[in-house]
Amino acid sequence: MGSMSLVHWLVVGVIVILLFGGSRFSNMMGDVAKGIKNFKKGMAEEDEVTPAREPTRIEAQKAAEPAYKPEVERAREEQR
Repeated sequence: MGSMSLVHWLVVGVIVILLFGGSRFSNMMGDVAKGIKNFKKGMAEEDEVTPAREPTRIEAQKAAEPAYKPEVERAREEQR
């Protein structure tokens, strides 16, 4: 009851086109498309510019092993 169906969106679209005119509406959509293209281009350039860096000392270390063995591992070793 509170959601808008396809018919509602079509009516809203027709009203917007009538208020703004067809040419102004198409110009706005063209500007939106240009903005999306520029955004994607900027994101792609940002990825290319970022150089690969060496891992820091903390990232390069492997994880420490636990000082104790969990109960499940102890039980498995006892069964062998």
